[in-house]
Amino acid sequence: MVQSRANTPLSDVTVLDFGQIFQGPYASFLLAKAGALVIKIEPPRGEPGRRRAEPGKSATLPFAMLNQNKHAITLNLKHEHGRELLFEMAGRADVLLENFSPGTMDDLGVGWSRLHKINPRLIYASGSGFGISGPDRDNLAMDMTIQAASGIMSVTGFPDGPPVKAGPTLVDFMGGIHLYAGILTALYDRDRSGKGCLVEVAMQEAVYPTLAASYDYYYRTGEVPPRTGNRQSGLNSAPYNVFATTDGHVAIHVVTEAHFQNLLKAMGREDLQDDPRFATNAGRVTHMDETDALVEAWTRTLPKMEVFARAKAYRIPCAPVRTAPEVMNDPHMHERGMLERVDHPELGEIVVPSTPLRLHGIDRVATRPSPTIGQHNEEIYGGWLGLSAGEIDELRATGAI
Repeated sequence: MVQSRANTPLSDVTVLDFGQIFQGPYASFLLAKAGALVIKIEPPRGEPGRRRAEPGKSATLPFAMLNQNKHAITLNLKHEHGRELLFEMAGRADVLLENFSPGTMDDLGVGWSRLHKINPRLIYASGSGFGISGPDRDNLAMDMTIQAASGIMSVTGFPDGPPVKAGPTLVDFMGGIHLYAGILTALYDRDRSGKGCLVEVAMQEAVYPTLAASYDYYYRTGEVPPRTGNRQSGLNSAPYNVFATTDGHVAIHVVTEAHFQNLLKAMGREDLQDDPRFATNAGRVTHMDETDALVEAWTRTLPKMEVFARAKAYRIPCAPVRTAPEVMNDPHMHERGMLERVDHPELGEIVVPSTPLRLHGIDRVATRPSPTIGQHNEEIYGGWLGLSAGEIDELRATGAI
């Protein structure tokens, strides 16, 4: 109704998006980039992600990245008329997505049990830290606290240091990916059953499988898995580490004996091919410090891109440790269309990602900058719900939107 979505997988799907910060907005971003009409619903002051913006602006770079291709409206769920508007929209929508604290929507009288009665085909998707049931349901959940509770921090860092969180916002985005997957699964099921369902994703549960190697270590040894820095968990492969160069670092991961023999050639150390310390992986693990010192004696003499070039020539698994600006300007991802420079009305020229999900033969949804607060109030309330300009003005005056 408000955009051309002919040859996209979710062109007939309408999403009511109450996502905030990272988890919910990433799930709805993926839906929008698959062609869904995503209506971002915010309180009149905007969602918390907007409130991190500089004075005079309503967007940050993360907000602009995660809210592309959405239509933004304002709605006050604490206002009776605001709830009535949601009931009307829910009757027409396919999906409602939220990542509030468990029970928030129920307390407002607009949770799954109420909306399911209004629209039995509605898929209600809830993202949270620990789930909507169980003894930990009401524990406050942020990316860092879930990293702590899930065990991620216990195995991150160096052996002689404290637990460390992962640098990226790992848990929120893992939760968002799983929320997207849950919604698509529910849509598929609805095609057969004709009924919507409640979908929930707990971030703690979404990241549990990422510690598979740590669980295996405990299963095999009966000991708490240690922090191993940049070495492999379980210390069963070498070299596997990050090594200093003249201008940064490179990561090298030798998997096969052929890889190590090629590494010796790249380093000009073929004289060590028969050295019992390095001839097998078992020997290299036993002499891990010596192995790492051997490799770093070579990498320290070269820039990181030169090390990478030589490793690539010899088919050795290796990558430069790149900084944020290096990645944002990556020619490979720009050429593939994963990264794109857009002119944002508030932020100027910025780099934003597209969806990493590629369906060949399907149209890619053209990028539209993230909307301002309530940018599409008239378009959605007037064009979609059919309210008059006077009715919209009254809703605004009474604080319902």
